[in-house]
Amino acid sequence: MTPRDRPDACPGALQVHAAADGSLARIRLPGGQLSGVRLAALGSAAAELGAGLLELTSRANIQVRALRSGSEPEFAARMAAAGLLPSATHERVRNIVASPLSGLDAGSALDVRPLVSALDAALCSRPELAELPGRFLFALDDGRGDVLALGPDVAIAPDGPLLALLLAGADTGLRLSGDSVVQVMISAATAFLAGRDGAWRIAERPGLAAAITERL
Repeated sequence: MTPRDRPDACPGALQVHAAADGSLARIRLPGGQLSGVRLAALGSAAAELGAGLLELTSRANIQVRALRSGSEPEFAARMAAAGLLPSATHERVRNIVASPLSGLDAGSALDVRPLVSALDAALCSRPELAELPGRFLFALDDGRGDVLALGPDVAIAPDGPLLALLLAGADTGLRLSGDSVVQVMISAATAFLAGRDGAWRIAERPGLAAAITERL
């Protein structure tokens, strides 16, 4: 596929999308984790500034539609006050999905919830990773294969006592220990930026996954 010839327009809380019914904002929820207090803040903002509905995306993020013209700065300020906008520079790249029931039932080979928080913090701490496309996706699978079906760019899944690293949905053959997962996933994203040549996803450029694997 050819490199993208237009800017990445994925919406966020600060960069909204102009839809037919008004501005559309998208709030990233790494791992789909959302407290009751933050859900209430989202609901109030949607009711008072938009259409009053919260839409759940396939990546477990939340969309708020039909924000009234001129209300976008107030919406962003409310999200920041609620702790839903921890990084203005990285808000659209915090795309981290995780097995929804991880650590909550007997189906988890690994509780990935601590890794979600660690990966999110590491992602936001690297200034250069703010340049990741808004479609670039990280995934932490707890062994049941549920989030791997989304075709994430960088993912891990349990394989015996170690963790398999997958790029663009394919097993790289690399195996990681638990304490190296975040570092390696961040390194993979950095390597993608170095070789993306305009691509938004690893799968868009033939040979890129192999090049990243070799670099790792």
